[in-house]
Amino acid sequence: MVLALLRHPRKTFAVLSLMREAKRRGVTYEQLPEELVVARLYRVDVTRWGLAPDAEVVTRGPADPELDAACAAATEGGWEPAAALLASTRGDWERRDEVVRALADHVVRDATFLQRWHETDPDNGDLAVLHALSLVYLAWEARGTARAAQTSQAQFAEFHRLLRLAQTTAQHAATLLPDDPTPWTTLAMLARGLSYDHQRFGLLWDELLARDPHHRSGHVQALQYWCRKWHGSDELMWDFATRAAASPALAALPLQAALETADKTPQIWRSPLVRDPLETLLARLEGEGAATRALRSDRGLAITALVFAERYDEALAQFRVLGPHADGEPWRSYSSTPRMDFLEARIAVCTAAGKPA
Repeated sequence: MVLALLRHPRKTFAVLSLMREAKRRGVTYEQLPEELVVARLYRVDVTRWGLAPDAEVVTRGPADPELDAACAAATEGGWEPAAALLASTRGDWERRDEVVRALADHVVRDATFLQRWHETDPDNGDLAVLHALSLVYLAWEARGTARAAQTSQAQFAEFHRLLRLAQTTAQHAATLLPDDPTPWTTLAMLARGLSYDHQRFGLLWDELLARDPHHRSGHVQALQYWCRKWHGSDELMWDFATRAAASPALAALPLQAALETADKTPQIWRSPLVRDPLETLLARLEGEGAATRALRSDRGLAITALVFAERYDEALAQFRVLGPHADGEPWRSYSSTPRMDFLEARIAVCTAAGKPA
C-alpha cells in the first residue's frame, strides 16, 4: 500500500509523515489508525458536509440491547437469553436472520453456550436453526480464504464434512420449524460449497419462497449461487436479479449483481438494468432509516450506483442516513478493508459534491 501511494506525488509528503508517525508510535504503517491515515492523505473534514467524524466510524451496527445482552451472556456460557431472543423472532424473518447470524458468529469464536443449550434442550428448533448456520460458518473458517490452488486437501475435506453436517442439521431444523424460511436460507448458502445442481437448488428454492417470497437474505444467497463464480453465469444471475427486483423490497438485488459483473463490464452501472431498480430502491428507502443491516446494505448499494451515475449530492444524503456504520454492503462483502474503504468513499463523495452549504 505504501509503495502504491508513493507513486502519487501529491501524497508523497503525507505518506512520509505517516511513516514517521508509525515509527514514533513503534508500529507499522498498516497498524496506524485508519482515520489518521485518511486524514493525512486527504485532509478533508467530512463533518462539514454533515457526516459523522472519521474516528466514530465502526464496522458494526447501532446498539441492539436485546442482541447485545444475548451475546454478552453467551460469552459467559449462558444460553437462555439467546434462546429467548430467537424464540421471539419467529415470524419476523428479517430480524431472525440478523439475530441468527450474530449468534452464529459468536459460536465460531466460542461454542460453549451452544453446547450447554444442547445439553439442556436438544430438540429445540431454534437451537437447530442456529447450529446449522454455525456449521456453515465453521466450514468456511476451516477452508480459509485462499484460492483453491493454495488450499490443502485436508482443508477441503473438513470444509465438506462440516457442510454435510450443516445440511443434515438444517434439514432437521426445517422439520422442527416447518414455517421457518431460515433453515432454507442456510441450505441455499451451503448449496454453493456442496455443488448442488440447478434442479436440486430449484427444489430448495421453492421451499424457501413458499415460506417467505421476499426473503432478502435468501435472495442474496441465491444470487451468489447463480453468479458465474459459482454455479451459474452472468445471464442466469441477471435473469434472477431482474425478476426478483419486480418486488420493491428486493430492488437492491440488481445493484449487488452489478458488483459481480463490473470488473468485466463497468458500463453496467449506467444501464437500465441498474438505473431502473435504483429509482425503485431510492423511493422505497425514503423515510425508512437505517436501523437494520439490510437497510444499511441497501443504502450502501444505492451509494455505489449513485456515484457511478455522478449523482453525488444524493449519495451524500445516503451517507448522512448511514451515519458511522460501515457494516453493510458493499463494504462488508466486497472489501478487505471495509472501514478504510468506507472512509475513502465518504471523502470522494464530499469532494465531488462540492462545497458544503
